[in-house]
Amino acid sequence: MAGLMYILEGLTSVFGQMLVPGMLVVSSDAAATATNILASDSLFRLGVASSLLAVASHIAQTVLFYVLFRPVSRVFALMLASFSLVAIGLQAVSILFQLAPLVVLGGARDLGAFNAEQLQALSLLFLKWRGQAYNVYLVFFGFRCVLLGYLIYRSTFMPRVIGGLMALAGVGYLMLLWPPLVNRVSPFNLALAAPGELSFVFWLLVYGVRSQQWLQLADAAESSGRKSPQKE
Repeated sequence: MAGLMYILEGLTSVFGQMLVPGMLVVSSDAAATATNILASDSLFRLGVASSLLAVASHIAQTVLFYVLFRPVSRVFALMLASFSLVAIGLQAVSILFQLAPLVVLGGARDLGAFNAEQLQALSLLFLKWRGQAYNVYLVFFGFRCVLLGYLIYRSTFMPRVIGGLMALAGVGYLMLLWPPLVNRVSPFNLALAAPGELSFVFWLLVYGVRSQQWLQLADAAESSGRKSPQKE
């Protein structure tokens, strides 16, 4: 289930927040962008719906990963969930900016004081903010990938090499912290994500986790939790 949620979140996010804007948005031409959006209204709305589905899948994925890796380390599993929830919030904010052009270009009465060129410029501005919000989301997603890689590496129920590759994927996303660096290495920084994320999903779907090792860790964590109150 965790593997399926990972695939669903990835595909819907890429389609809704990368492919669709990439087809319709002309970063240097507000008029052309507005024309493309109005001419492909259904496609643009489908991109928004796909992005919302990505958020829902990300929430489900976060809960499943917390349950899966809690026996490894409750503290780091909670940190993983926390970074994921911040990333989800930013992902949702970027979708709000993506929705704004539909309101601006739809002839809302409250915007009657603006002429057509101003509305087009405002629409493009919202879309650029969407891109910036999405990049910030990817930064927190990178922190989440590093934490996930650490938990995989520490676990005994998944191969350690996948943990290392996942941490490397997180480093690729974290390069977005420094835009000048990203401008030089893009899109190779995002290519770092492919080996870790694909191998992780493949292992979850095909092999799952080593159930005996997972149960041993879960029993040990439960026993430790029972002893703590007695020590206090």
